[in-house]
Amino acid sequence: MWYFRLTERSVNRNKTQHTQTEYRRTEHENIPLSKPVSLNVRNEKMSRNKKINEKIKDARRGQILSYALRPFAIKGFAATKISALCEATNISKGLFYLYFPSKEAIFTELIGDAFDKINTACRELEALPISPPEKIKLAIEGLLRDLAENENSALYYLLVAQATVSDATPKKTKEIIHKENNLPYEVITRIITEGQKAGTIHEHDPDEMALVFWTSVSGLAINKAVHGNKFKAPDPSILTNIFLKDI
Repeated sequence: MWYFRLTERSVNRNKTQHTQTEYRRTEHENIPLSKPVSLNVRNEKMSRNKKINEKIKDARRGQILSYALRPFAIKGFAATKISALCEATNISKGLFYLYFPSKEAIFTELIGDAFDKINTACRELEALPISPPEKIKLAIEGLLRDLAENENSALYYLLVAQATVSDATPKKTKEIIHKENNLPYEVITRIITEGQKAGTIHEHDPDEMALVFWTSVSGLAINKAVHGNKFKAPDPSILTNIFLKDI
């Protein structure tokens, strides 16, 4: 690293004082030091390091959330201890609290993530430029495929079911459930209503059909969470035939 030392030397020349600056270098060739080059470089390096550290921290938080999902989903909020979460994530309590201030905080974030995933998917489904039957078929096939291929998907359904019925669920978590829980039902109800108007979906109460849709998916998800690799997703046509007319 470059640095310089400033000294003042009085020089009597024609009765005028002059100030000279002496420079000293430690490596490389001469570089103009009139600008704080080294400070700029240091600031840029610190900024890069900060971004890298933030990415590492975010990745670690995501890893902790992923490992904490199973204990919470299987045991529920009240029965899951901080020690169990630390064991599942293979970190110390001190490191755990560096990322999450409490058990309530990580539980609430998991519930928020669950609704964020499903509600985002529902909004995207509704916005697709395809017919209502195609939307219903796409949703059922995608949900069943995700249950078969992604273990965490089933655990999220179980987690939400546990949190919804448990008296031990934190107040903030309950507020998230109350706010976000209806959107998937509302989206499917609107899709079914549109299809009924076009004569492509069976004529039953749209709200009741949406209830059948989501309770069927949730039931299969909980079955997968309980039975793990023994779970086998049913033929999607069994569910699609409940909703779609054979036309």
